[in-house]
Amino acid sequence: MSTPQSSTGPVPAVVERRVALVTGAARGIGAAIAGELHRRGLRVALMDQDGTGAHARAKSLDPGGDSAMAVSADVGDPEETRRAVEAVTSAWGRPDVLVNNAARTAAGSVWDVELDEWDALMATNLRSVLVLTRLCAPAMRERGWGRVINLASLAGQQGGLVAGPHYAAAKAGVLVLTKVFAQELAPYGVTVNAVAPAAVRTPVMDDLPAEALRRTAERIPVGRFGRPEEVAGLVGHLAGEDTGYITGATLDVNGGLFMR
Repeated sequence: MSTPQSSTGPVPAVVERRVALVTGAARGIGAAIAGELHRRGLRVALMDQDGTGAHARAKSLDPGGDSAMAVSADVGDPEETRRAVEAVTSAWGRPDVLVNNAARTAAGSVWDVELDEWDALMATNLRSVLVLTRLCAPAMRERGWGRVINLASLAGQQGGLVAGPHYAAAKAGVLVLTKVFAQELAPYGVTVNAVAPAAVRTPVMDDLPAEALRRTAERIPVGRFGRPEEVAGLVGHLAGEDTGYITGATLDVNGGLFMR
């Protein structure tokens, strides 16, 4: 006699939850991205130099700590970064999704930026993308699936309109590094894309005069600042199962400030 079939169909195989690592995740866009990926069912490791802030955000997502954890690291320090990735790996396995969001902003004239400041900002904003991708992507390549999403900026496309030249140069470098890694990893089911936000309302703006913010918003074609959740929604989509044919791309989230 054959075994009776369940009226509800076969029991699906248990699929292990994918693991995401988000840098600069304590607040702002990074915190929103961590929340979006967690909402989509991923385990999320929140890496930030502000360990207290990252821990608080992780607790807000999952008080039990089963699906959200905080790791403290300065992404400008390769050894700290390596130890943080190993901590995530020890807990949950190598990340399936890497979001390189951590960055420093700084103003200044191209004539006046001190070289030490230039080097420090490059280490945080650009070198960290190289370091973290080289730490995480080999395991994605071996598994035949992975998503790397790099946060770029309008400044990296048009120059430092507000931020300094070192910030703009680093973000331009992120765009090129995205393409380099995309070419390397495309045959293995690993996509690498960049998201380029602009004029997004984050805590960085809290100390700016209200009138200056109003005038800036009026110059944006959609008439307002973006929300971190709008950037996070795009990152969440790129981290999904059905985006394997999108790689090496830069996607804009700028309210129409830069159209192409």
